[in-house]
Amino acid sequence: MDKNSARYNVQLYIYDLSRGMARSLSPIMLGKQLDGIWHTAIVAYGDEFFFGGEGISSCSPGGTMLGPPDTVVELGETEVSEEIFMEYLSSLGESTYRGDRYRLFEHNCNTFTNEVAQFLTGMPIPSYITDLPSEVLATPFGQILRPILDSIHIAPPGGNVINGGRNI
Repeated sequence: MDKNSARYNVQLYIYDLSRGMARSLSPIMLGKQLDGIWHTAIVAYGDEFFFGGEGISSCSPGGTMLGPPDTVVELGETEVSEEIFMEYLSSLGESTYRGDRYRLFEHNCNTFTNEVAQFLTGMPIPSYITDLPSEVLATPFGQILRPILDSIHIAPPGGNVINGGRNI
């Protein structure tokens, strides 16, 4: 098989960080239903890649302390080689996705997976995930909680940081 025509499967792993509590508590706290508090990762080339307060990390699929994902979405296939992908991630890890650039509402794991998914497949991740921060912030309670939540850096334990992490 021609090396340049190899195709690689790309998946989105979706985890509910609230473990179902968002579904029951959000109507009371926010006045609207949220189905989860989403953490996402891209799975390609046999590894899981995600962004958090430590920067871009990788692990074996389902290998963080979050365990197996709640949902797996097939994003499609890519012809991008693993070597080019790792160079791309290295570049992102030195600039846009350094750990110190993490912001829970504006620049998080879902921002990362959306960008990487588009790089690999040309397709974004589902909008119910990328729209979640604005949905929360559109509520009075979300605005009250924002200063506290802005200080949170989510970095699921169990991954290996790619390219230096926080850089501070």
